[in-house]
Amino acid sequence: MKAVRFHEYGAPDVLRYEDMEQPVPSSGQVRIRVAATSFNGIDANVRAGNMRGPMPVVLPHTPGRDVAGTVDALGEGVDGLEVGAMVIGFLPMTDDGASAEYVLAPADVLTPAPTSIPLSDAAALPLVGLTAWQALFEHGKLAAGQRVLINGAGGAVGGYAVQLAKNAGAHVIATASPRSGEAVKSAGADEVVDHTTTSVAAAVTEPVDVVLNLAPVDPAELTALAAVVRPGGVLVNTTVWMPAPSDEERGVRGIDLFVRSDAGQLSQLVGLVDGGKLRVEIAERVPLDGLPALHARAADGAVHGKVVVVPATA
Repeated sequence: MKAVRFHEYGAPDVLRYEDMEQPVPSSGQVRIRVAATSFNGIDANVRAGNMRGPMPVVLPHTPGRDVAGTVDALGEGVDGLEVGAMVIGFLPMTDDGASAEYVLAPADVLTPAPTSIPLSDAAALPLVGLTAWQALFEHGKLAAGQRVLINGAGGAVGGYAVQLAKNAGAHVIATASPRSGEAVKSAGADEVVDHTTTSVAAAVTEPVDVVLNLAPVDPAELTALAAVVRPGGVLVNTTVWMPAPSDEERGVRGIDLFVRSDAGQLSQLVGLVDGGKLRVEIAERVPLDGLPALHARAADGAVHGKVVVVPATA
């Protein structure tokens, strides 16, 4: 089968489109014929060797944390899944990923794919959707009637976060650049702050219950965002190389989010998609052999929005 792998850490040119043996599922695993994976920033960081401490991988390594596809073979002891089932999942961080024609996955990370969108497009949902869900509801405890500030709402996680927060009945303040402002407003934001011309902290005139920071801001700006949180509120930060600030005097908690796979939460996201309450936005669809070039464009800052990567056999 064909796959994209890197045999050493480095720049995008270490990625190779090559042949490898088709994997065989072990106990508790299934083999998936990949309809698509997606590109996430974590893929580039792993490839570059920046995550060797928290996320050690065995070389050669196949990137691609998201998978959408069809169950092709079952390992011993797998119940509840059948060959031919269409599934999606967020694959374990240190295992081989889905930038291949076939991939192995633990059965317990998979959930039935949405039926209202193309299977390949569903690969855009797991990692970023779960990040938004866990930030808002698991860590932020966001509830109807509360106010939330989503900093960096113009990205893939931000698009889901705005929709999910609005669906939950929250008042949503979102920051975005002029390029993504209309999309953020369309996703349901009540207020949109242009962070390229305005101090975000100064633009928030009333305290918020939750701040979700998705942007690589400098530490002083992140601390300023914590100041707009009401006493007892929370700041959830996904840029984990910069710790989330807390304010103990006011009871404001700072939480650094490390997203994890959760099939139950993913199933709820699928239900929202099929119920017409959550849009899956695709910016580009690229072939599997174009993944090295996609990494190179991302390194140059030339990739915007969610990109799905499709094997030639899909």
